[in-house]
Parts: sequence; C-alpha cells; structure tokens
Amino acid sequence: MQPAAGAKARTASFRPEVQGLRALAVLMVVTYHVWLGRVSGGVDIFLLISAFLLTLSFVRKAETGRPFGLLGHWLHLFKRLLPAAVVVILGVLAGTWLILPQGRWPQILDQAWASLLYRQNWLLADTAVDYYAQDHAGASPLQHFWSLSIQGQVFILWPLLFAAAAGILAALRRLPACAGLTYRGLLGIGFGAVFAVSLAYSIEQTAGNQAYAYFDTRARLWEFALGSLLALALPYLKPGKALRVVLGWAGLVGMVSCGLLLTVDRSFPGFVALWPTLSAAAIIVAGQTGSRYGVDRVLSSKPAVALGDNSYALYLWHWPVLVLALAVTGVEAPNLIQGLGIVGASVLLAVLTTRFVEKPLRDWHWPKLRAWRTAVVIAACGAILAGPVSVWQTFITAEEAATAAQPRELTPGAAALAPGIEADPAPAARIIPGPSALDNDWAGIQTPCAGSNATDDPILEGCRQEIPEGGGTKRIVVLGDSHSQQYLGALAPIAAAKGWELVTLLMPACRFGAESDTRTAECNAYNRASADYVLEHRPDAVFTVASLTHEEAPFETEVPGYLDGVRPFADAGIEILGIRDNPRFTFNMPECVQRNGADAPECNPPLAESLVEPSPLENYRGKVDGLHLMDMSDFICARGVCPAVVGNVYVYKDDNHLSRTYAESMIPMFEQRLLAATGWT
Repeated sequence: MQPAAGAKARTASFRPEVQGLRALAVLMVVTYHVWLGRVSGGVDIFLLISAFLLTLSFVRKAETGRPFGLLGHWLHLFKRLLPAAVVVILGVLAGTWLILPQGRWPQILDQAWASLLYRQNWLLADTAVDYYAQDHAGASPLQHFWSLSIQGQVFILWPLLFAAAAGILAALRRLPACAGLTYRGLLGIGFGAVFAVSLAYSIEQTAGNQAYAYFDTRARLWEFALGSLLALALPYLKPGKALRVVLGWAGLVGMVSCGLLLTVDRSFPGFVALWPTLSAAAIIVAGQTGSRYGVDRVLSSKPAVALGDNSYALYLWHWPVLVLALAVTGVEAPNLIQGLGIVGASVLLAVLTTRFVEKPLRDWHWPKLRAWRTAVVIAACGAILAGPVSVWQTFITAEEAATAAQPRELTPGAAALAPGIEADPAPAARIIPGPSALDNDWAGIQTPCAGSNATDDPILEGCRQEIPEGGGTKRIVVLGDSHSQQYLGALAPIAAAKGWELVTLLMPACRFGAESDTRTAECNAYNRASADYVLEHRPDAVFTVASLTHEEAPFETEVPGYLDGVRPFADAGIEILGIRDNPRFTFNMPECVQRNGADAPECNPPLAESLVEPSPLENYRGKVDGLHLMDMSDFICARGVCPAVVGNVYVYKDDNHLSRTYAESMIPMFEQRLLAATGWT
C-alpha cells in the first residue's frame, strides 16, 4: 500500500499497468470487505508489488553505480507514508470518541501507537485478533494497519539486504571462482533463500497457529521475496505477444477468483497465498502487450491509473469507514446501497487525502534540501498524533483511578440482590470495573500443575493449580470452558479461605461432557483427557457447568452427554458440583450500557428470553449419586430481567461471560449455596 509516485515524478520506467494492478488490488480488498465479509488476497498482491518496485529501484542504482543513500531513502519513504496515515488515525480517533463505547477506547489508543510505530501486526498477533470475523462492527477501525506495519518493517529490512549484497559481491569478486558473479545473480540467490525459508515457515505456522501466522512478518517475507525475484528475472522473461495476452487475462481471472473460490481467511498466508501473488506476477510479466485485447489496455487506462494513484489512501480509509458506519447504524453487514455509500465515502476521503495531504508534502521542496529537514517533518507528523493519544490515555488512567478508589459500599454488586434489601438500591456511583480494566477482568489461577497434580498428557498442558500453604484439606478439579473459569472469581477465594486445593483443566468453548457430535474433535479429545486425569488423580470433587445457554432458542439446554460424562466420577466416589449456566446475549452488555445507560430496556433483557423454566438441572436430579446441583441465576437475573449492571457492578464483561468483579461480589451467597448443596463445612 505504498503511495504511488505523482505524475510529475514519473519517468520512462513508469509501468502504468502496475499502477492499474494496484487499483484492482485495492478494489478487491474494499469490495470483499464491504460486501462479502471475506479476505480477497489483494493485500498479498500489494506486498508483492511493493517489493517488485523497491527491487527495481535499488538494482537500477547498483547497476548504474549510484549510491544507495539508505538514510535518505528511508527518510524520503516515511515522509511519504506517515502524513496520510496520521490523518486517517486522527480521523479514527475522532470517530471512536463520537461513536464507539468507552470500553473500546483503550484498545484503539494502544493500536494508534502501534500503527504509528509500524508494529500493529505484532500487537494483533499477540492478541490473535480474528481480522476476518464477520462482525466488522465489533472490529477495531485500525486493524487493517497490520499490513502497513509489515510493509514498513520490510521497507527497512530490504535496503539493508541490498546494501549487504553489494558489500558481499565486492568481497566475492576478489575470488577467481566468483569473478563472473553479478549483483542481480547474488540477489537472486539471497531472495531465493528468503522465499524458500519463509514459505516453509509460513506453511508450518499456518497449519498450527493460523491466527498468529496471519500477522507474522516472518510468514509474509516470502511474498516480498517473490516480488523481488520477479523484478530480478523480468529482463530475461520475454514471452511472445500472444502469450502475454493469455498471461495477463489468466492473472486477472486468478486474482479476482481467489477470494471467491478459496477460504482465504482461514488458510493464509501459507502456500494458498501463491494463488493471488502468482496471478499478479503473471500480469506483471505480461506487461505492455501492444495488443488491443491485452489486459494492460484496461489496467493502463486513465481511470485505473487514477485509482491506483489513490490506492494507498483508499486502503487507509475504507476499513475505518466500514467499521464506524456499521457501529453507528447497528447494521451487521451492509446491503448493496449501504455498501455503495461506504465505498463512495472512502473514495472521496482517499481523493481528498491524496490531493491535500500526500501530494503537497510530496512536492514540498524545503524538506528535500537537507536530511534533517525531512526528519523534522516525520517527527512533526508523529507528534501531531502522539499528543492527542497521550492526553486521552492520561484522562482514561485518571478516570480508572477514580473509579477504583470508590468506597466498596457504593459497589455491592450481587449483594444488592440479597433478600431483604431488594427495595434498597445501591446509591449512584461509577460502575466498576472501569472500561479499560473490564477487558482483562478475568478470573483464573496461574500456577502450572506440579507434584501430585502434574500430568504428562500434552493435551492438558494448560493445567493450573492453587495449593494452600501446608497442603489442602480437600482437592477440587474444575472442568470445562470459560464459563467454568468465570466462577473461579467466587470459588477460588472460598477455597483459599477453607484450605481447599484447586486444579483447573479448561479449554475455550469446550463444555465438559461425554463425547458428542455437537463438539469438535479437539474438544472431545480434551474432555477424554480431562476425565482420565480425574480418574487417575482421584480428587475429592469436580466442579462443572451443568447446563448450556445459547444466544437464540433453544436458549438453555442440557449439556450434551453431561450425565454420561460425570457418571464415572461418581462411580469412583468423586463428588460432582454442577452449576447452572448464566445467560448469554447477542450483544455486548457493557457496551450497551456505555451507549444507552444502565437503565435502558435494551440493556435489561427479560429473564424469559435468557433462561428456561424449569431449569435443565431438574432433569439430572436423582440420576447420579454424588451429583450436587447449584443455581446462582437469582443473583444474575432478578425481578424478571437480566440486568447489565447490578449494585454498580458490570454483571458481564462481554456478551456471555460474568466479570470477575461481579463473581467476587457473589462470594457470600456462592459459599452458602455450595455448602448447602454438598453438606461440606
């Protein structure tokens, strides 16, 4: 997505069909995002084109004896890249303040820094963000900066490789055996090695951890290397006119069809990304065919070249316009008319940005006179963004501190639903936890299992333990998914106070039960391993979630295979605690409050839409000896509704998980119900 050179800067080496190729690639990215909710492969084409043009430039310098001037090159490059990026990020921050709920502000501010510093891809990789999720309204409006970050990193690395190759070539030419080695040939060897190693790494990582690999620079280097190899080989590739025509159209069809025919979003950037990149390479090899039937006639047309001139700004704007438009309208996916409006607004903003930001700064003569002047322009761009971001983050930190410093009696949470005080609501106060703390408000224990709790099963490598000093009087194993984990906010403090030992075996989205076709193969395998662990280690009890809530009807059911899953434990003399699941919703509860207020009807859905009556747990009673059932739903939903806020505490941290803060507010009631159900003391 490097900005294109302006008309005045174009030379005889300008390739209009490549500029048109940029236009086609950005159109693919935009249309696939807006209407199909899919990844197109267009970004991969941008990466290839960037390396192709960069390599042509440096090889031309080397072969004509001109100095590389790396510092000047980098300064000039980032002076072209940063201004438009800063303008878009500032626009996103304004849209965030106006449209998005406060809970999303800290994440977007962190991403603003990452985007400015060209490390957005690593931030997203570390959080394994699902860039291609269908719910674009819930995505970050800065998420698309991942590819620009990778480009920025390669724009620093590649010139170093060019310079290193020049130095190595000078040394090798002193050897008689290497006297005939050319700069182009040495680069071919180097980039061939980068291509092979990176592609192998990409294939391996995509198969094992695709969400991370998608943003991993190392898994994308081969795409840049392919562009460089193409630039090196191009003078030797001279297909006939007819073959050029065929190559051009074949490449065009391959590019456009990639996202339609392949599951690009779940298979990139492994070998599947060869499809769009080789398709683009075929168009570049076809070049200027001189035929009226060649694809270059379309790609070299004035509209295509003009769109290519604006491709960088269009890529920058299209994603935040899409995300913010969906957020403000509440639409999950735009229809044809809405999509055209989003695309139209994006194109308009792109043209304005190119015309009034990119072009004036590109043509500004003053920074070109001295390197330090260019550096000043770059620093100024960074400061224009860094100032507002820093002030905003300072404000959020102060708000969080004030929220956390409130007297505890102002935020009773679930205690506000205790019998006898139902008519005495908590006084007005800031809702806790604050927006920036809410995202990480997870319950859990962190110490890896060791000693008598250790396991050699690699499936259970996430096993964690919490052992009281001097050993526990009772050992409980917590099985299941994040809905079991959330109750650790209440269970773990009770266990610590009672001197009980806790072990957790948890897998996201994997409710514990016997093998079932409703679960993934990985989940069934994890549950088998968990059951074997329990039967081998013989704890006093296991803790499970015994019902299953859904977003839509049937909104609460039995857990598939639940009784068959826990029966072997009972047969072994192990007690089972089965707690009723909490409701889940189709919207983010805290964000609803931040948009509409805690008392808004849409943030307080009816109980009858969330849980069934009678509870599915009633179907378990008397069927398995040692199965103790708990129901805390009256401290989550009350008086016919399931509120987002109780006692000035967010009940949920998202659309289905209880916040740790709220679970902790349930401790007295949770302990009472637990001891009553089990008869423990």
